[in-house]
Amino acid sequence: MREAPIPVPGPGEVRIRLEGCGVCASNLTPWEGREWFTYPFAPGDLGHEGWGMVDAVGEGVTAWEPGQRVAALSYHAYAEYDVASASALVALPNALHGEPFPGEPLGCAMNIFARANIRAGDTVAIIGIGFLGALLTELASKAGARVIAIARRPWAQRIARQQGATHTIAMLDHSKIIQQVRELTNDNFCDVVIEATGKQWPLDLAAELTRIRGRLVIAGYHQDGPRQINMQLWNWRGLDVINAHERDPEIYISGIKTAVSAVVQKHLTPDTLYTHTVPLEQLGDVLNLTRDRPDGFMKALITLQ
Repeated sequence: MREAPIPVPGPGEVRIRLEGCGVCASNLTPWEGREWFTYPFAPGDLGHEGWGMVDAVGEGVTAWEPGQRVAALSYHAYAEYDVASASALVALPNALHGEPFPGEPLGCAMNIFARANIRAGDTVAIIGIGFLGALLTELASKAGARVIAIARRPWAQRIARQQGATHTIAMLDHSKIIQQVRELTNDNFCDVVIEATGKQWPLDLAAELTRIRGRLVIAGYHQDGPRQINMQLWNWRGLDVINAHERDPEIYISGIKTAVSAVVQKHLTPDTLYTHTVPLEQLGDVLNLTRDRPDGFMKALITLQ
């Protein structure tokens, strides 16, 4: 930890005094140390799930004023203050007063769910029940889908059932998983499969669980190296393959706005998934927990006030 100057918002920018920031599994690759990164990072870097209070506005900003509570799409939120474009904020209503709101991952879940196009009556397999997989389990089940949750940890399987999963399967044996899903679907497999781990083996598994003309939705973060796919299988089954991560900031913001509405209306209930809340000084500890995923861990938040 080191002291750094409080950032000054430029034209069209807003400074946020952060209340907290979610800890994202995408941080793990730079946390482990790779040769293509330059260390040390800029102050607050890697934190991108922040929320807090507008503290100051730059020249030309009229939509925001100090004292408004917001979620922010910013990128240096492991700090007390961060600066974001005025267009990268979403207002948090009074109904969420005092509640943590890591907007980026909640918005990400809403955007992935929209891209998955899940309908009532669909059979949906979700591979990997971390924070994202648990959110998608709740969204899919409330949309009327039958959800098969596939998770490594027994504790995560219990969470999936709490989130509405109809069936849970241990993510241990590739062939046994395929056979179990085959039996649950009368040999038809799944209308939609969402891969939410970012790993090679579950990506292979996901394709094998998707029915002919089904949708394979890749929600895992596959940025730690290249992947191989079974194009013969993908082609034979005529799969619709959807890489569901968004990069357009406007779509990110739209997803966060949708998440605010969903949480207020109780269509999405992430509060029970925030299992570890620690001060910024313990960021290293919860990054290790994010990597190791012991029982009882789902999502860590950093508090800054």
